Amino acid sequence: MSEKKLRILLGDDHAVLRAGLRVLLNLEEDFEVVGEAADGEEVIRMVEKTLPDLVLLDLTLPKISGLDCIGRILEKHPLTKILVLTMHDDEEYMKAVIRAGGKGYVLKKAADVELLSAIRTVSRGELYIYPPMAGSLLYQIVAPQTRERKEKKEKGLSEREREVLKYLALGHTNQDIAGLLHISVKTVETYKTRIMEKLDLHKRAELVRYAMENGLIND
Repeated sequence: MSEKKLRILLGDDHAVLRAGLRVLLNLEEDFEVVGEAADGEEVIRMVEKTLPDLVLLDLTLPKISGLDCIGRILEKHPLTKILVLTMHDDEEYMKAVIRAGGKGYVLKKAADVELLSAIRTVSRGELYIYPPMAGSLLYQIVAPQTRERKEKKEKGLSEREREVLKYLALGHTNQDIAGLLHISVKTVETYKTRIMEKLDLHKRAELVRYAMENGLIND
């Protein structure tokens, strides 16, 4: 008994491209093109008619844009996977697709083998981003989290700990800091240890870099 084929709907307003995609995909033993659509309204109708597992969708469609199609399709068929195949090499488009619920973003200039790989990746429920654009998406995800972690750590410092960190970053010795803050050297060392634990830093150089990066020297 053969394995169930992945049922694919093509949504693109270029007939020649759709014909080429149909031939390419139907040559794969695990794929089956179950329909085509030349505009956004037809995409919606064909999804209802054919109930595909995956929609290979262009963004620039007449009547209803590909981006709007994503929301409409997923509203009624949340399990349908949507892979965008587009000419738009644009990070904003890519992020809009992911926010709308699309599972993949591939450029039309990509090689055939890459498109086939993208389809299989998305069909498994995984996210696929055209490799040259993936780094940007990762940065958009990671950078805010990194900033948030830094902010949380910094907020965890007391006012006196911030003062000690500031003087450490300015190059003062423990003895200098003790004199400036009118506390004992042992207390300065205790503050230093506590700051390192809170910020998860382990060397004085790391404390200096942290203070500079977070503007504590100018406090």
